[in-house]
Amino acid sequence: MSGVAGSVARVTGPGDVPPEILDRLRPVCLALPEAYEEPAWVGVRWRVRQRTFAHVCFVDPAEKRASARVAPGDEPMVVMTFRAPGHEFGGLIASGLPFYRAGWGTDVVGMVLDEESDWEEITFSVAEGGRLPCE
Repeated sequence: MSGVAGSVARVTGPGDVPPEILDRLRPVCLALPEAYEEPAWVGVRWRVRQRTFAHVCFVDPAEKRASARVAPGDEPMVVMTFRAPGHEFGGLIASGLPFYRAGWGTDVVGMVLDEESDWEEITFSVAEGGRLPCE
């Protein structure tokens, strides 16, 4: 996706997400039955019923927030966390960047979003996580 790296400099506050990333994620997330979007404590999240299946935010490793502490690398970046079925979780984590262990939940994967992101893979991952049973 062109322009994402340059747009990181345009975020205005902690957790802000460049509009071009939100423009790509919204239709993917909202295509799932019963899905809705809402502001999160930082960034934006998508939910089915009361369960979050995807969350995106800007992180700066210099911050003390949990998402910044587990994000890979030492540069500011945009990350998405999503739920992954058990049979896919281990494979995604083992494959390395752009995937990483989010550090919370037994099925939550982190993914760095940048100009090289594979939007077909993002679409598949979000859809799979959004279809997991809500408890």
